[in-house]
Amino acid sequence: MKGRKPRRTAKSSHNKTSKSELLSSEQEKIRLNRFISNSGLCSRRAADDLISAGKVKVNGKLVTEMGTKVSLSDKVQVDNKIISPEKKVYLLMNKPGGVICTTKDEKGRRTVMDILPAEYQHLYPVGRLDRNTTGVLLITNDGELTQKLLHPSKKIKKVYKVKLDRSLTKQEMESLVNGVELEDGESFFDQLAELKEDKEPRYGIEIHSGKNRIIRRMFESVGARVIKLDRVLFHTLERRGMQRGEFRPLRDKELRTLGVKV
Repeated sequence: MKGRKPRRTAKSSHNKTSKSELLSSEQEKIRLNRFISNSGLCSRRAADDLISAGKVKVNGKLVTEMGTKVSLSDKVQVDNKIISPEKKVYLLMNKPGGVICTTKDEKGRRTVMDILPAEYQHLYPVGRLDRNTTGVLLITNDGELTQKLLHPSKKIKKVYKVKLDRSLTKQEMESLVNGVELEDGESFFDQLAELKEDKEPRYGIEIHSGKNRIIRRMFESVGARVIKLDRVLFHTLERRGMQRGEFRPLRDKELRTLGVKV
């Protein structure tokens, strides 16, 4: 593959207090935003937004002060709904095309959650793939892990296979690696290579950016159109051996690579 010298990827660590650890000491307290994140509702950052917006109560009293600490025995409500730390669930899906990568869609279109049985409806997808983009998708209720994987500073590795409406010139490939100017700033592929799998114009891409529709927009910047886009790797997760629309729990080895204790 052509591309810039690979940059060092920041490693995430998993230092979350487990439910069993919390139970071991009734007096032990953790920050309120961490409690909310542990419930799987959202990330810590999003929890801070909920607290500042006046949507969180502790033992019936409204709490808006950042840094507030609570114990497992406290009654915590978000939007008047009681939350509590729960067992974390991690699913890997080979997302099919034609479904929205969100928990629900205001237009009534089919979402990835519609593929899952009722027992998993409290989960949410980590990041988003375009409606017509297929491939690796992590679905969980681990808010802290979600924050780590989506934070721009982590530069999580993502690998895609793409089919274009035409072949690229050598100059176009070089420009996509060196950087092209888009409406929201310069973007580049970490690596780009032609895949000679058949006679179709197919390419392999490695990218860290998580900007909206970034791959499609980058190819459009050089006058090429994406016909098919498939994510084959997200961080260390691969869809190998999985059919479109298939999902399964992450294996222990996969969880460890994400920094999750098993």
